[in-house]
Amino acid sequence: MMTRLTFISHGATEANRQARFPLDEPLEQRARTAAQALAEQIPRADHVLTSPALRARQTADALGLAAVVAPELADCDYSRWAGQSITAIGEAEPDALVAWMSDADAAPHGGESFAALHSRLVPWMAAQSTRGGHMIAISHAPVIRAATLIALQAPLSSFWHIDVEPLSALHMTSNGHRWSLRFDRV
Repeated sequence: MMTRLTFISHGATEANRQARFPLDEPLEQRARTAAQALAEQIPRADHVLTSPALRARQTADALGLAAVVAPELADCDYSRWAGQSITAIGEAEPDALVAWMSDADAAPHGGESFAALHSRLVPWMAAQSTRGGHMIAISHAPVIRAATLIALQAPLSSFWHIDVEPLSALHMTSNGHRWSLRFDRV
């Protein structure tokens, strides 16, 4: 049975614009308007899931999608860095920031490492691979990066080589045995 999975990155927030680690903040009004404009382009889906974060749930609403919260789609836990800018962390804890950006197992903030995020997503992706139909998952850049690595069976060291813009989409398919990236026509 073929499964199609479309990941959509939530719309922009003030934290995105200010290069801060996110809190549970709302979408910017511009992002809400942009999502509403995209609503007609969203294909029909059999299942729509969203991260529990407010910004992801608001993105689903703005896209006109009735989504079910899936805890597995939650953003990385940044713990004590949440709400702080990357610049401030770089000044206060330069070695910790370098470790976090170069070692997938590092979690100097006391939260979740990228390796732990990846490990959290592996069983979820496996379970979805045989679900069948088309599924939309609204989530966060780190989750979408991890899903890409899972589909490609790429090493965690590739994590930072993937850019995920707000309101961007990643399409995948699964035949029940493996995930493949799917590129659509423009």
